[in-house]
Amino acid sequence: MPTKMRLQRFGKKGKPFYHIVIADGRAPRDGKFIEKIGTYNPIPNPAEINLDAEKALDWLQKGAQPTDTVRAILSYRGILYKNHLLIGVKKGALTDAQAEAKYQAWLNDKEGKIDAKRSSLDEKSRTERKEMLDAETKVKDARAEELAKQRKAVEDAKVKEVQETAAPEEEAPAVEEEMLTKEAVADKVEVKAKAEVAKEEKTEELKEEKTEAKEEKAEEPKKEKTEVKTEAKTEAKEVKEEKKVEEPKAEPKVEKPVAEVKTETKEEEKVEEPKAEVKTKAKAEEPVAEVKEEAKTEKPKTKKPKAEAKEKKEEKKEDKE
Repeated sequence: MPTKMRLQRFGKKGKPFYHIVIADGRAPRDGKFIEKIGTYNPIPNPAEINLDAEKALDWLQKGAQPTDTVRAILSYRGILYKNHLLIGVKKGALTDAQAEAKYQAWLNDKEGKIDAKRSSLDEKSRTERKEMLDAETKVKDARAEELAKQRKAVEDAKVKEVQETAAPEEEAPAVEEEMLTKEAVADKVEVKAKAEVAKEEKTEELKEEKTEAKEEKAEEPKKEKTEVKTEAKTEAKEVKEEKKVEEPKAEPKVEKPVAEVKTETKEEEKVEEPKAEVKTKAKAEEPVAEVKEEAKTEKPKTKKPKAEAKEKKEEKKEDKE
């Protein structure tokens, strides 16, 4: 396969940058190459091309075949045109001087076109900027006009208000008289309304007093009943306390008289006869019974602690009621 003049890609994603190289046709795109003859940057407008024209012309004459993009680059820089002129010189159609003169004229023309394109692009960008500025100024002018209209409307409204306030001042006397008559009528109406309100208040107060008197009359018997109950409770408490104070303490059981009676009966039994002993026994039993009855009567009515606790609880409930 013959050698080729092609591009090797470099650069980031979205920002390509190419090297113009001479490589074997069997080698991969970004693989080994024989010689580097220039660079190509397609991002700016116009594109930036740095190319060694003599080396490119030499490889063309040797038989290297350029790819489509490299062919466009070579024609853009005039290398293909120069190779065409040199072929004419070899054939004798042109001399070296004529070929060089034509090549320089073509280069000057091409450089002029490139400069014209750059200047047109610069002018275009300038005009676009001017248009943007003009649009912004128009928007600002429109806003300023709207604000001026609003201010004028406000000022006109103020002037109208001043004029309206000045006109009523001239008509004030007649208006004042009318207002005075209206105020007098309104005062009379207010006086009547106040009198009616006062009457209603008085009637309401009388009604309230009557209702209060009725309530007091109804409450008096209730108060008397409650007072009677409280007095009864206090009296019951006092009676209970007096009973507690008056109750004597429990005296010990009288057992000595019983023993004495028994001893006397025994002695009499020994002395008297058997018939008399029976009588003496009956007589001796009578004082024993009397002594027992006395002991029973003398025994204090001591209450148990449970009964006392119950009485205390009942007293507390009565106090609460």
